[in-house]
Amino acid sequence: MSSFLKGVDQRTSLAGMNRMELLLFTIRGKQLFGINVFKVREVIRTPEISAVPKSDYRIVGVADIRGQTMPMIDLASALDMEKIPKEEYSNTLTIVTEFNSSVQGFLVHGVDRIVHMRWEDILPPPETLQNVNYLTGITRAQNQIVEIVDVEKVLVEVSGVTNEMSNEFMSTHENITGDESYFVLAADDSAVARNQLANILDKMGIRNKIVNNGKKALEFLEKLADDADIGISEPVADRLLMVISDIEMPEMDGYTLTSSIRKDERLRDLFVVLNSSLSGGFNDKLTEKVGADSFISKWHPDELAELIVKRIKANREKHQKAS
Repeated sequence: MSSFLKGVDQRTSLAGMNRMELLLFTIRGKQLFGINVFKVREVIRTPEISAVPKSDYRIVGVADIRGQTMPMIDLASALDMEKIPKEEYSNTLTIVTEFNSSVQGFLVHGVDRIVHMRWEDILPPPETLQNVNYLTGITRAQNQIVEIVDVEKVLVEVSGVTNEMSNEFMSTHENITGDESYFVLAADDSAVARNQLANILDKMGIRNKIVNNGKKALEFLEKLADDADIGISEPVADRLLMVISDIEMPEMDGYTLTSSIRKDERLRDLFVVLNSSLSGGFNDKLTEKVGADSFISKWHPDELAELIVKRIKANREKHQKAS
């Protein structure tokens, strides 16, 4: 099955055009689920799995895949579905993924195909379910509803990582944090990532608004710009410390959001940070191409907080020089 995903690296041209490719698979029954191809290394027959004592119940063990050991996660259990019996492992497939700076295998029953999608055709889950489910988006393919799994949330839960800023960082930067004159807008489709962003910004004492996709972020920015146009508020660049955006998001991805900001003369001076779990050098190239100021890998809270501190210091120096 590894040839099924051959040439994934050549598909990076889709990014920046508000397009993506979705790997469709089944876990139980005929319901289709999806995962962004950029997160996938390969799809293989499930190899021999060695049990790991006292591991999370969703981790069925570890496997050696091409000389690399990795945790094997029963995606059915992670989504609160019926667990795959051990005797059925040989009849399953493993989606080998790379994101959040780690590699892991997800056991599934079948892989369907790869479909070419537009982000505007992928809708966020209903508002009432956004913080309690394991979906980042919903779309349609082959006359079926496809549920896009929040694999980032699954991995964070099974790994037990807290993703909070270290006490060392907070104690070192006490004189910087706590200034509520700063405001940050953030966009991310993962409930876990939104909670992490809110935790970082709240602990730093920075006012914030966090939305679940790029379209909502752009609408919010355009509303601020409209208010500035009629004299209700200051220019947007004077009000926002930065915009932090995920790359993969329903309706509008982070690359398209950044491009839209740079094309609007009222917004083009905003400091934009792309914050993604996706791995690969194409991120750096596309960050530069769409005009983002920085790229940071997700799940490194101290690194993101350090960038925020640098922006605060730069703003203070700018205002001191102006006065």
